[in-house]
Amino acid sequence: MQILHSLYNILVDIITIVLPLFLIVAYITYSERKIIGFMQARLGPSRVGPYGLLQPIADVIKLLSKEIIIPSGANKNIFITAPIIMLVPSLLVWSVIPLSETFVLANINAGILFILAFTSLSVYGVILAGWASNSKYAFLGSMRSAAQIIAYEIAMGFALVGVLMAAGSLNLQEIILSQKGGFFHWYWLPLFPLFLIYFIAGVAETNRAPFDVSEGESELVAGFHVEYSGITFALFFLAEYMNLILISILVSIMFFGGWLSPFEDTWLSIFFDWIPGFIWLTLKTFIFIFVFLWMRATLPRYRYDQIMRLGWKVFLPITLIWIFFEGIMIYYNIGPWFDYVK
Repeated sequence: MQILHSLYNILVDIITIVLPLFLIVAYITYSERKIIGFMQARLGPSRVGPYGLLQPIADVIKLLSKEIIIPSGANKNIFITAPIIMLVPSLLVWSVIPLSETFVLANINAGILFILAFTSLSVYGVILAGWASNSKYAFLGSMRSAAQIIAYEIAMGFALVGVLMAAGSLNLQEIILSQKGGFFHWYWLPLFPLFLIYFIAGVAETNRAPFDVSEGESELVAGFHVEYSGITFALFFLAEYMNLILISILVSIMFFGGWLSPFEDTWLSIFFDWIPGFIWLTLKTFIFIFVFLWMRATLPRYRYDQIMRLGWKVFLPITLIWIFFEGIMIYYNIGPWFDYVK
């Protein structure tokens, strides 16, 4: 009976995370179209429902009702499996994300390791989708995407090594708690180059503009998912936006104190202490999501060789150099960030 009760509680927690996540993904697509429309002096979605608010629901219904067309030369089983391989790691990672002081599905000690392991799995979904489609466009797109993800994965990993060194722990709750003390005690200040590299590499990792060469419309029609339609295409779409939210929330946790208040230990704390940690985390996450959308509206697409050069010749050396400097700061106990590290 106790096992059933535990399973019920876990199931409720999973639904509490996954359902709002799907809803947020739907309305990020709406926000993206509205914000980019505003930046380009257009209206954006405005027909379905008041102010176009029901447009995401109409899009979901349309995608679910479309036929799944499998190309005649495609490998059917892998073709159907690829979008699932892309989506599942994006969902699994949320199990270790601390959404507040008390709410985390699995508060494991190797949280960063878990995130790195599962986020790197999505590249297999991309490669399989491109290969199984039996299309040159899809295959070229998947090869580009795989090379890009691998290039930036290393820089992201080293940026997280910097956070791990600063916090002295792989546990995400402990990383947040080690940033206690307000805005200037967060890791964005001593690890500023690593924060910038992690965020920009995150944009490249999610194949978002200006790093979206894997789906360059002028060259590859739509990239690795060119042959997909209906619900299989919707799964790729869902995975991309889930990864976008994931990178935003991870930047908030690693470098901006997660659910901690920016006014902690200041005279302003008396006015803001009543705000729950979950609200602070949500606000920080949405700021970074807005930056993702802003970049798409503003920046032109990089050439493929420029993307590779940035990942291997710029980001990788900078992360290694900064980790070395961080080691010096930790050795000399430079506060307030490293004066407690033993």
